[in-house]
Amino acid sequence: MKTVENFIKAYEIFTMYYAISYIAIYFLLAILSYVAIKHYFNAKYFLLKEVLVKSNHTVGVSIIAPAFNEAATIEYNVKSLLSQEYPKFEVIIINDGSSDATLEIMIQVFSLVKVDFFYQEKIPTQKVRGHYKSTNPIYSKLIIIDKINGKSKADASNSGINSAKYGLFLCTDVDCILRRDTISMLAKPFIENTEKVIATGAAIRISNSCEFKDGMLHKSHYPDNFFARFQELEYIRAFLFGRMAWSQTNSLLLVSGGLGMFDKGTVIEAGGYWHKSMGEDMELITRMRILMHEKKEKFLIIYIPETLCWTEVPNTMELFIRQRTRWARGLVQTLWLHKKLILNPKYGRTAFIIFPYFIICEFVVPILEVTGLIVLLVDYLFFAINYDFLLIVSVFVYLFYTSITLISVFLDQFIYKHYANMSQVTTLIIMIFLEPFLYHPINVFASLKGYYFFFRKKEQKWGTMPRSGFKYAITKP
Repeated sequence: MKTVENFIKAYEIFTMYYAISYIAIYFLLAILSYVAIKHYFNAKYFLLKEVLVKSNHTVGVSIIAPAFNEAATIEYNVKSLLSQEYPKFEVIIINDGSSDATLEIMIQVFSLVKVDFFYQEKIPTQKVRGHYKSTNPIYSKLIIIDKINGKSKADASNSGINSAKYGLFLCTDVDCILRRDTISMLAKPFIENTEKVIATGAAIRISNSCEFKDGMLHKSHYPDNFFARFQELEYIRAFLFGRMAWSQTNSLLLVSGGLGMFDKGTVIEAGGYWHKSMGEDMELITRMRILMHEKKEKFLIIYIPETLCWTEVPNTMELFIRQRTRWARGLVQTLWLHKKLILNPKYGRTAFIIFPYFIICEFVVPILEVTGLIVLLVDYLFFAINYDFLLIVSVFVYLFYTSITLISVFLDQFIYKHYANMSQVTTLIIMIFLEPFLYHPINVFASLKGYYFFFRKKEQKWGTMPRSGFKYAITKP
C-alpha cells in the first residue's frame, strides 16, 4: 500500500505541473491569437477582394464537393455553390455512388448531358463512370462526376482534384452554405504573399437554427439543440482562438475538410487525400508539410478569422459520439502514421512544436482525465485525500478554461455580432459554465472510444449523418 500511496503523491505532483504547463501553453496561444487577429485586420485592405472579383486575370479556383445520397437538398446545395461572386471558378460535384436519385435530379434540374472528358487519374480513386455538363449556359461552370462509391469523402474528393482545371481548389461539403465572397477571401493569401502558400482556411459556424435566404445566411441564431449549443462554443474557441494562434506561427496542422483551399500541385505531389484516414484533412496537411520540409522549400498555411461557411452538426447523442469517435481515431491514426516526425530536425517546427503539442495537449488529455478520476477514487477509498490541493487545482483549471472560452465568445461577438439579440448571447455565456460538467465528459468518452478502436484495429465506417435541413427565410411577394 505504501507503493500505491507514493504513486498517488507522485501523480498529484505530475498533475499539478502538467496543469500549470497546459495553462501556460494556452495563455501563449491566447496572446498569439490576439496578435494574429490584429495583424489580419490591419492588413485586410492591402489587396481589396473587390479587385479580385472584378479582375479577368485573377487566379482560377475549382470548388470540389462530394455528394452521397443528397437527393432531398442537392438542387438547393448546387445552386448555392454556383452563387459565388468570383470571375473564374468552376463547381465540381462528385456523385459518389449515391443509391438515391441524387444524380437523376441533377441531370433533370441542370439539363446535364454526358460528355467526353479528358480525365487523368493523377491520384488513384474508385472508377469514374463519367462526367456531365449542362446544355444551359447559366450552368456553364458546373461539372458533375459520377463514380463508384469509394466509402470515404477522401476518395470522392480525389476524383474531383483529378478533374479540376484550375491550380487552386476549394474543398467543401455539398451541404455547406458558403458566403458569396468565400473564394476571393481564401484566394487572397495565395496572391498577396511572396512565400508559397499551400493552403488556407477560415472559420466555420453552425447552421443549426439559422435562417438562410437565396443560398446565403439571412439571420443567425444560437442553436436550440443541446449538442449543437455546446458545439457552437467549441467552434468559436477552436476557429477564432486556437487556429489563429497556430496560423500566426505558421504551425497549422489542420485545415477543416468542410472549408479549405489548397494548391493543387502540392496536394497531388503529396498523394492527395488518404482514403483510409479517419481524419483525412489533418493527415493531408501533415503530408503536405512533410513534402515541403523534404523539398526544403519555404511555405505558408494561412487561416483567416472570418466566418465563410455554415454547416449542420450532429444533434443527437448517437451521431455526436460517432463523429467524435472518428475524429479521435483520426488524430491518433495521423500521429502514429507519421511518428517519424517527432523531434526530427529535418522537419522543423512540425517536429518540435506541432506534433509534440498534439500529443501532449490533445491526445494525452482524455487519458489523463480518466486516470486522474481513478487515482482520486483510490485515494478516497484507501488514503487521506489532499482536499486543499484538489480544490485549488480544480478551481484554477475550471476558471482558466471558462475564461478562455469567455474571451473567445466576447471577441467573436464584438467583431462579428453574429447573434440576433443579447438574450442568445446570454444563453451562450451560461452554457460556457455548464460545458465542463454536461458536455465535456461525453467528448472524453468519445475520444477514448476512438483510441480503443484504433489500437484494437476495430473497423469503423464513416457512416451517414441524417440532416434536419436549413431553415429558409420566406420572401414575401
